[in-house]
Amino acid sequence: MKNIIKDTEEVLYRHVSGFHQYVLTDPVHLSYVSKNLCDMVGLTENELLSESEDLFAPLVHPSDRETYSEFIHNLKSKEQTLTCEYRLVIKDKTTLYVSDTTVSRKSDNGIMVGDSVLTDITDIKKENDNLRFLNETIPCGFIKYTCEKQPKVTYISKQMADFLRFPETRNGEPDYLELYKNNIFLMVPMEERRRFALFLNRVYTVGVPVAGEMTLLRFDGSKAYIFGWVTKCVNEQGIEEFQSVCMDVTERNRVRKANESRRYLKALTDVYDKIFEYDLGSNTVKCLYSNNSPLFKGLENIPMQMKYATDKWISETAAPDDRDRIRSFFKDFAQKKLNKSGSKPPQITYKAQSSDGEMKLYRGIFLKMDNNVSLYCCRCVSDAQEADILRSENDSLKENMQELVMRFTDGIAAFEVTADSVRPLYASDNVCEFFGFTKEEWLPLMKKNTLLKDFVSHSQTNYDDISELLRTGEAEFTYFDLKSKTERHIKAICSQKVSDSSPRYVMLYNIGNGTSPDVQTLSENRTVSIRTFGYFDVFVGEKPIAFRSRKSKELFALLVDRRGGYVSSEEAIGFLWEDESVNPVTLARYRKVALRLKNLLEEYGISEIVESVDGKRRIVTEKVRCDLYDYLSGEKEYTRLFKGSYLTNYSWGETTLAELTGNILY
Repeated sequence: MKNIIKDTEEVLYRHVSGFHQYVLTDPVHLSYVSKNLCDMVGLTENELLSESEDLFAPLVHPSDRETYSEFIHNLKSKEQTLTCEYRLVIKDKTTLYVSDTTVSRKSDNGIMVGDSVLTDITDIKKENDNLRFLNETIPCGFIKYTCEKQPKVTYISKQMADFLRFPETRNGEPDYLELYKNNIFLMVPMEERRRFALFLNRVYTVGVPVAGEMTLLRFDGSKAYIFGWVTKCVNEQGIEEFQSVCMDVTERNRVRKANESRRYLKALTDVYDKIFEYDLGSNTVKCLYSNNSPLFKGLENIPMQMKYATDKWISETAAPDDRDRIRSFFKDFAQKKLNKSGSKPPQITYKAQSSDGEMKLYRGIFLKMDNNVSLYCCRCVSDAQEADILRSENDSLKENMQELVMRFTDGIAAFEVTADSVRPLYASDNVCEFFGFTKEEWLPLMKKNTLLKDFVSHSQTNYDDISELLRTGEAEFTYFDLKSKTERHIKAICSQKVSDSSPRYVMLYNIGNGTSPDVQTLSENRTVSIRTFGYFDVFVGEKPIAFRSRKSKELFALLVDRRGGYVSSEEAIGFLWEDESVNPVTLARYRKVALRLKNLLEEYGISEIVESVDGKRRIVTEKVRCDLYDYLSGEKEYTRLFKGSYLTNYSWGETTLAELTGNILY
C-alpha cells in the first residue's frame, strides 16, 4: 500500500502542476499538499498545512479573493466538480494565473473534502492578453496582389477593406471594391504612386521585404496613414505575388502631428508677431496667432479665401511702395514658385502699418509644414540687418521644423517643460554651448524628454536657478559667445503653470553684451589660479571658469593632481569612470570630455596650460598658480595653506590627501 501511495505521489509530481486536498469544514484548511504545489508557490509543506486556518487563501490575489471564496463556498454545498481561475501572489511577489479544478466529496468518515489539481496558466493568459491587445489596438489588414506592372488585387481581408472604408455591397449597387481590385494604384494617392511603384520594383528585383509608412486613399476620398510591409511570395499555384500586412496608424499620426504643431507654434509665437496658416490644398488662409492685433484678433482660426484675404491685408496695412512687390511674392508662393528644392525658406522684407498706427519694417518667412500647408511668420524689426534672422546655408530636401529653427540668431532657445522633464524645441549654437551640448548632441534631445536635473547638470547654471525660473516666470543668465569671445546676457521667460500635467514653455533670447570688466580684459589678464584645498576651482584673474561639463572639470583636476606628469587615456578612464572598463565606448566618451576641456580653455585664452602628446595630457605647472604646488614647495609663507581637506569633489583625491596629512603629522 505504501508503494502505491509513493507511486501515486511520483505520478502527481511528474504530471500534475500542483495537487492539494481541502478539508471543507469550518475552518476550511489544507490537509495535504504535493511537492509540485510547494515548488509552484515557493513555500514549504509546513507553511501551507494547518488544522486551524486556511494558509493557502492569503496567497490569492486580493482582487480575486471574492471569487475564490465563492468557489470554496460552492464546493462545500454538495459533491461536485468545479473549476475556477484566479491569481496567486507567491513568495517572490510574482503573480501566477492558475486554473483550480476541484472534486468535492465526502470521505469515509463523512467529512467533506476537496481534491484539487492546480494548473499554472500564466503563459497562456499572457499570450491571450497580448493577442487581444494587438487585435484591439493595432488590428492588421492583409492584402495579396499580382506582380504585374499594374498589380491586380487577388485577396483583401475585411479589416483592410474597413481601413479603406469600402461600403458593403447592397442590392442594385455595384461592388466598388471589385472595381478597385483591377488596379491597386487606385488605392494610392497620386503623389505617392511613384514611391509605391519603386518599393514594389525593389521588392521584386532584390527579393528583400520593404517596411515603412505611406498614405493610402480611402474610398470616401480621405487619406489613411498605414504602417506595413511588402514581400514577394509564391502562392499555392506556383505564381509570384506580392503580400502586404498593414496597420492603420492614421489616428496616431494625427495626434503626433497635432502635438508637434502645437509645440512648434508655441515656440514660434515667442519669436514672431503674427503667424498665418496657408493651405494650398483648400486654397484658404487663417490667422493662428495675432499677438492681440486689433485687425486679426477676431479672425483667429477662421479659414478665409486665400487670395481675397491676402489682398485685403496688403491693401490695408502695407506701405504703398511695397504693395506690388508683396503681391508678387504671395502670388509666386501660391503657384509654388518659391519652394525650390534645396533652397532656403522664402523671405521678404517690407514696411507695413503696426497695431499702434506707425509704419514699421517687417520681415516675413514661409515655413513649409507639408506639401500643402506652410506657415507665414512675420515680425517687426528695428534694423534691416538684424531682421536677417536666418543663416544663409541651404538645407536638404528633408528639412523640417526642428532643423529649421536651429538657424535662428545668437541667444535664442525654447523648451517644453512637463513635470520634472524637459524637451528642447530649438536653440542657436551658442545657447547649445551654454547648456553644455554640441549641435549634434542637441538634435536628438529635441525628440525625447530628459529629466530636468540631468539636462541642467551639463550647463553653466544650476538646478536651483532653473527651479527659481519656473517658480517666478522670469530670470537672466549669461553665456560665453564663441564668435565674439565675449560674455552675453540672455533673458528667460516661462509660461504660467496651468496644471501639474500640462506643459510649460521656456523662451530664452539674447539681450545684449555683458559689461563684466573681467571678461573684457580677459586677453590681457590670463593669470590662472587653481584651488585644490577644499573644493576644486579654477580662476582666470579673479573670474572663476564656468565648466559646462562635470567630467571635463574632473579631468582637469586629475591633471593638476599629477603635478605635471602625463596622464594616458586608459589612466584617465580608470579615474573618471571607476566602475567601467576601457573599451571603445569609454574611449569615445573620454575623447569627447577631453575635447570639451580643450575648447573651454581656448575660450578663456589659456589653452597653453595643458599640453597633449600622442593622446597623453599634462598640466604645464609653470604656467599656473596652484595652492598644492605652493604648499609642496616648502616655502615658509605657504606652510599654512593646507588645512586638512583636498579635492573634496573627488573620491580619488584621498591618496594625495593621505600624503598631505602624513606631511602634517611628520
